[in-house]
Amino acid sequence: MNSLRRGFANLQTLMDGRAPRGETNNNLENPAAGCGAPAGSDSSQQLLHVECQVAVAKASRVKIHVSTVDPYDVRKLCCTQIVKRSEDVEFRASVCCSIDSKLQHHSRMEVRVYREDDLRSHSSRSCLAFTSFSIRDLLRSKEPRCSLKLRTMDGVNEVGDVTVSRLQPDEETEDQSAENKSAVLCDALHGSVQDKENSPMMQAALCSQVCKLYRFQTEDHRWLLVREQMSETPLSFSLPKQLLSALIREHTDRVEEVNALGDLSPHWDGLRHDAVAHSLQLIGCYQQTQAELHRLSTASCFKASSSKSDRHLQFIPTNLHSQRMEVTGPGSSGVWYEVVTFGAPADHHQAFKHGGLKRLLSKHTDHTYSSASFSRDESCRAKRLLAAATQLQPLIFGLAEQLLSVSMEVDSNRLQDVLDDLREQTSLFIQALNDDLVKVALQDMNSRASSRSSHLHSNGLLCEVSPSDQEGAPQDDTENREEEWDRTWANVGKSLDCITAMVERLQERQRHLQEQQESTGDTKSQHTGSPSSFSSSSSWQEQLLPLVVTLRDCVREAVTTARAAMTFVVLQGAVAATVAQGPTQIVQRRHAVFSQGLSAIVCGFMLKLFGGLEDPEFLQQLLSVGILAQFESLLSTYGDEVGMLEDMEVGVADLSSMAFAITEARSERPDDLQPTLTGAWGGFVVQVPLPSESFRSLPEELKAGRLIRVEPVLFNIGINQHQSLAERFGDSSLQERVNQQSCERLRAYCNKLREKLPNMAGIQSLLDLLSSLDRSIESKKRKNVEVLWLAASVCRRVNGVRLTSCKSAKDRTAMSVTLEQCTILREQHTLSQQQFSSALDNMRRSRLSWGQMLGCYAHSGFSVSGFDPAECPSGLLSPWMQMCFHSRRHFYPVAFLLVTSHLLVLWLIFSLVILLAKYQ
Repeated sequence: MNSLRRGFANLQTLMDGRAPRGETNNNLENPAAGCGAPAGSDSSQQLLHVECQVAVAKASRVKIHVSTVDPYDVRKLCCTQIVKRSEDVEFRASVCCSIDSKLQHHSRMEVRVYREDDLRSHSSRSCLAFTSFSIRDLLRSKEPRCSLKLRTMDGVNEVGDVTVSRLQPDEETEDQSAENKSAVLCDALHGSVQDKENSPMMQAALCSQVCKLYRFQTEDHRWLLVREQMSETPLSFSLPKQLLSALIREHTDRVEEVNALGDLSPHWDGLRHDAVAHSLQLIGCYQQTQAELHRLSTASCFKASSSKSDRHLQFIPTNLHSQRMEVTGPGSSGVWYEVVTFGAPADHHQAFKHGGLKRLLSKHTDHTYSSASFSRDESCRAKRLLAAATQLQPLIFGLAEQLLSVSMEVDSNRLQDVLDDLREQTSLFIQALNDDLVKVALQDMNSRASSRSSHLHSNGLLCEVSPSDQEGAPQDDTENREEEWDRTWANVGKSLDCITAMVERLQERQRHLQEQQESTGDTKSQHTGSPSSFSSSSSWQEQLLPLVVTLRDCVREAVTTARAAMTFVVLQGAVAATVAQGPTQIVQRRHAVFSQGLSAIVCGFMLKLFGGLEDPEFLQQLLSVGILAQFESLLSTYGDEVGMLEDMEVGVADLSSMAFAITEARSERPDDLQPTLTGAWGGFVVQVPLPSESFRSLPEELKAGRLIRVEPVLFNIGINQHQSLAERFGDSSLQERVNQQSCERLRAYCNKLREKLPNMAGIQSLLDLLSSLDRSIESKKRKNVEVLWLAASVCRRVNGVRLTSCKSAKDRTAMSVTLEQCTILREQHTLSQQQFSSALDNMRRSRLSWGQMLGCYAHSGFSVSGFDPAECPSGLLSPWMQMCFHSRRHFYPVAFLLVTSHLLVLWLIFSLVILLAKYQ
């Protein structure tokens, strides 16, 4: 019966929310407006303050849900909060709801109260009371507040009160001027949200925004208005799809170019077969993954942590979010602080049984292919040389044959014309093929030919590399190819000079003969074809024939040698990009890790760019030194997380090869403002479109397509209980090496920035921060989170992109971000010390509710607010908590960790005693 009543109540709620058919006014800013509201005003942001006071005797704590109800849709939660019974046997909670979009005039808001006695068992949850109200009624009401009654699901008993009002940050302040200032703060924040956060640029980078507002007191007893925003991004899926398409296209082109090389020697044909087989296998895997991603909903923009091991989501970043905080103080405009959070870029599908990328790459390095390495530009030059040889050789041979044919006509003018064409094409031939790359390739071929080795190709053919296997190599002498190459070009030039000299002599002889005939008046023989003319033409051809044959032989030899060298370059480039990278599983793993980091860094760069369009110093920094991307990792160096850190190290290093370019968008639609990926592996360029008005304000270099380089650095400090085991009984050298190398790269970036922009604000203080960072890393202190804080401070000082991650970007990441935000409020905005712990608790409580709404915590039933022993997640058990809190209620994780570590020591001693007793 109760379930039936609840069903009727839900149906009544939906029916009450339906708007009359003829009413189309959805303008929330002007409730009294008529029905002719413009189309663009059908949604607006509203900041609502919901105060709940519930008196229920059945529960010790409850969960309060606030949701929006439309005629055909009950949307996901706007806010979720767990509260405990107060001293006066009531539940009291205050919820700030920020609804960014889709809040229609006819919408209703619903407040429900659930019993939440057992947080780990969702089956025990039951709805205790509910109420709902119309947005239209709230806006049309003359009173600033609306009081409602909470009723049980059967609608009979009243169990509490709900008060809804617009947010008034300083309504408790008696000073009227303070109230006016607070109203100005709220209006300024509301305006900034309306103008900037809903702009097409932000819609292209962020989606599914969840917001919350706080009011904190400063040390001088003034108020800070803090807006916290957590957003998903469509880049989570769009960029990996583009990357897959680019990789498929790149490997397809590679297969075509090596197949176009023609007949090769057995060894080289085996190399070609290896490269083709490797590329085809990757193409098949990527096409299958791409098809699976296209089957998903086009609106997908989030991968939950529970799906991090799915094969078809291998390229998608886990739990990627933008964490943004806007701080508005009295008399000042809002200041944004941004952190991108996502699960550590790692291949969870292939798992970490044999380690991560760093270990796998060092283990599977194939030294057979390591001696020859050519860049992508050199491979492209080699292909151009091959194309030029294929095009110019037939032209030279044809002109040589035409020269012999014209010599039979004994026509000096035509002979000179053909000779001029032959000289021109031969000069182009020499310019095209006489390249230093050919010499470099010949030297490399000689060095490889000097040692005999064997290799089993993927086609099952065992080939022995020897001098005779090199395509186009002389059998007797392979050490003098460079000298022979120079002699070949000298012979081509000399052969052409000989032909030119012979033609000149023949023409001179013909002129003398004509002069003699004119002087004797013998003109009849010129028109009747005397025997002397036939003998002259025969003499011309006979004298030119050996010279033409020599020229053709020299050209053929040059083409053969150049084709062999350029084929070597193309093949080695194809091998270096395929089989030399390791098995296809390792290559696919590397591409997947790169894809996850790519989506995160592009999201962070777009937010940083949008916020700095009006800062000429920041734009000049992008031109001079590029953008810094600081990856903060909280992974331990124990168990599977070692493999994740190894994956992340290689993935972050690979991101240094990418660059950004700013382009002008075709329109201001969000689809036209989406970034696009161009280029190939090792040289990808992400093009970020801007609206025409914003694009025109950029420096000329950026508008001309100047690339913005990326300098990624990675700092890792493990903070969970597994890191304690690693530091006591394991190995943390990986973490030390990563931090040390990143510190050196960070110092190099800052030095370059100080050199290019010496007058940049705050640039001089970087030396002190970098020195402190060096000392902190060298101290090798356990769980030294000061390293992370100093690296983050340097990153913010140089306008860098901050990215934070742990295994799944849930517990440890949320703790790091909230601690960082509260520390920024304290140090940059004078947040009072008394409110620091309260602000930290509130932010962590809301972070948990957001995670539950967005699917980040699929199995979590705990509250981060108080960190009671029964509620604390396993990822939070760490001595790092001592830095975060100073109250006694946060001591439990530290005590638990100390107990477990001592128990482990006792267990090891006990096992050793048993082994000694057994073998005595």
